Amino acid sequence: MRIISGKHRGRVLLSFDGDRIRPTADRAKEAIFNIYKERIPNSRFLDLCSGSGGVGLEALSRGASVTLCDNSRESVALAKKNLALLKENCEVVLKDALEYLCTVKERFDFIFIDPPYSSEVGKKALAEIGKRRLLKDGGVAIYERDRAENDEYEGLKFIFSRKYGKAVFNIYGVSDHEG
Repeated sequence: MRIISGKHRGRVLLSFDGDRIRPTADRAKEAIFNIYKERIPNSRFLDLCSGSGGVGLEALSRGASVTLCDNSRESVALAKKNLALLKENCEVVLKDALEYLCTVKERFDFIFIDPPYSSEVGKKALAEIGKRRLLKDGGVAIYERDRAENDEYEGLKFIFSRKYGKAVFNIYGVSDHEG
């Protein structure tokens, strides 16, 4: 796992041993960041279920202001080690994803959601993001899973899906029909 672009391009990040934690593959991460590359600098980016922080740190390297959130002490500790390797700082939150979304007071340009594929956390997170209007106008929620989905959520609209290897990125934006 490495930083693909930006000021930390090529830096190798620490990752978990074994296959218990599934980081977003570099090829998949690069593809999704290439879609939004012009919008990342100076954006507000939330990496939800962040694991070792690879996706959020990619955004940080490209000029975003980042929050990493995970419910695992081990993940948060590894993310902090990766931040130290980069000699960078960002907000790192040890909290359940849904609990964080229910209490956060700001809005984001990007929310990347990468829970375990078998979990329903991603769908619940999208529902909360839409209900609480946690995306800025023009913002996107990127939900990584193992299959395409186009479910509807209050306040969000499905935009598109992209498949990269085993990962499928389901992209949602702010709904235009808010009263």
